[in-house]
Amino acid sequence: MKLSRMSRREMIEECIVRGALVAGVVGISQTNLLARWQQAKREAMAATRPEALGPFFKKGAPNVRVLRQPRDPGFPLRVTGKVWNTRGEIVPSAVLETWHADFYGNYDLKGYKYRAKLRPDADGSYSVETIMPGHYPDRPAQHIHYLISASGHKTLVVQAYFATDPFFEGNPDKNYSKQGVVLNREHVRPVTLYERDSTAFAAINFDIVLERS
Repeated sequence: MKLSRMSRREMIEECIVRGALVAGVVGISQTNLLARWQQAKREAMAATRPEALGPFFKKGAPNVRVLRQPRDPGFPLRVTGKVWNTRGEIVPSAVLETWHADFYGNYDLKGYKYRAKLRPDADGSYSVETIMPGHYPDRPAQHIHYLISASGHKTLVVQAYFATDPFFEGNPDKNYSKQGVVLNREHVRPVTLYERDSTAFAAINFDIVLERS
């Protein structure tokens, strides 16, 4: 979509999705909004920066997109995003593996609770229905692990974090690097709250940009 055809609302919405603005922002000038939109577009084509794999990866996860059960403790969470490369191309061969701790901060090492291995749709999009992960002492910020591989591209290991996490004390821009837990500010994603069928749930968008090998 060309800039000249984008409304102010559309630019704000895209900035929020990219993490360049916090949902609910008001009063931002058109000049500042345009600068943030342009920066968000530039970053969208930059390769997602990697982080450490961590000790809890497990092979053999099922190809499922709904990880939570109706009576699972924890706030419902929807994670969406797209997988493409630095050329702006959809990566049809991508395999996305994701896993995270349960509400109590524990990982399922015997089975595959809150673990999935899936392929994005034809348009590069993916979605996962799960819960907000819990905290644990070694990594006090809530996070979701990713391992993404694709033919002709470098394998990527990364984590998604949540701007609403108390760990960031209400200011991810200032506190994201606290204790050396989060390496990259752009991995701390805005959280949006929705209501569906009288049930509240949170949502984040976490796009993946792979680097060609």
